[in-house]
Amino acid sequence: NLVWFGIALALVAAVFLAYVPRLPSAGGQLGTSLTSSGSRGSTGSSSRRLRIFAVMQITASFLLLTGAAVLMRTLYTLENTRPPFDTSRVLAVNLPVLTYGRTPEQVQNFYHDVARRVSTLPGVDHVSTGFSVPWRDDQGLNISFTFAAQGSTRKNGVDDWRAKFRSVSPGYFETLGVPFLGGRDFRDTDKAGSERVVIVSQSLAKALFPNGDALNRELHWTDGVMKFVGIGYEPRRIVGVVPDIDDENIIPSPAMTVYQPTDQEGWQGRLFVRTRTNDPYALAPAITRTIHEISADQPIEKASTLDDIRAEVMTPDKLNALVFGGFAAVALLISIVGVAGVLAFSVSGRTREFGIRIALGAKPQNILADVLLQGLAIAGIGVGAGIISGIAFAHGIAIYITEVRQPGILAFILSAFVILAAAVIASAIPAARAARVNAVEALRAE
Repeated sequence: NLVWFGIALALVAAVFLAYVPRLPSAGGQLGTSLTSSGSRGSTGSSSRRLRIFAVMQITASFLLLTGAAVLMRTLYTLENTRPPFDTSRVLAVNLPVLTYGRTPEQVQNFYHDVARRVSTLPGVDHVSTGFSVPWRDDQGLNISFTFAAQGSTRKNGVDDWRAKFRSVSPGYFETLGVPFLGGRDFRDTDKAGSERVVIVSQSLAKALFPNGDALNRELHWTDGVMKFVGIGYEPRRIVGVVPDIDDENIIPSPAMTVYQPTDQEGWQGRLFVRTRTNDPYALAPAITRTIHEISADQPIEKASTLDDIRAEVMTPDKLNALVFGGFAAVALLISIVGVAGVLAFSVSGRTREFGIRIALGAKPQNILADVLLQGLAIAGIGVGAGIISGIAFAHGIAIYITEVRQPGILAFILSAFVILAAAVIASAIPAARAARVNAVEALRAE
């Protein structure tokens, strides 16, 4: 996508630059233009076109700087937002379910053996299984299903509640370092044929039972899709409440989640290993060897710490920030050159005027301030146009894309400050040149 974006941007720039007004030469034609009213009008027209183009450059630079500031702020928020569970010492391993030639009981026994054998390895603190890895399996995690619960009113008085379900083994929350807010963890006795139990997230418990205790209440799925994924509609008793675990988004949000024991629902395929060492990858060969001793043909994929998975998910945001930052830097450089060129051309055309003003007693400081203000005026108009365009563009996009990140007032202020500071720098050399005009030489040249 970024490649196509770059190609599109290059084509637009090529077409746009084809219509850039050509800078008049600073040679012999300049003197002639100052003595001819028609040429003087042509020079004024060129100067106006150059100012308009400089304003457009600054507007584009402002929009790119604002976009880069939004992405940088988002990246900073992502980097400094930590999930409510351990990510550095938990190794996640994909163990795809191989059902060919195996009964469901044999599949369950395989995962039990893997968890038991891996937990005995030196340096391993805790082992559990589940059917999804936080962030990495987000494409299969964002589906919600309807359910009803004993003693709770329907959502909006009409609709059933919706929640996501996760299948996890006993010890899953201990492996991730998530404390219980109430109740108990799943047990080895929570098997097929025994009482069906679930653990719910804090947000779900508060939403359904704001004035009471969620423990020992019953809930049951009502979504018609459940029969196609092998999950029944039997009542399930809530035996535990845990903090919200948003395993889809880097920046956590309230999570309505129902956790079911793997021995009752199946749905496994992921191994989680909490280590006592600071380098979980050092245990990867021993884990692989142990699993292959149990099943030689078992695929073992994507052994990564949750910390590295989180960093991998953030890579597109980092790349977007880098690309936008690069475009913004280039656009700012072009704007500086454009403003400096416009003012240099203006100073060349106003040499006689500056000479007369100095001959009449004007101070060089006044000439310097005049040119600097001219540069700031160009930048100010460009920033104003950028603010209006940015707000209109953001609101227009938000109509179709609700998740668009809106630039805040701080992004506008920082971008405006950078643009105006760059305009002062760009105006400095032409302004200094204007302040050094020699009145006698200027008038003699005319």
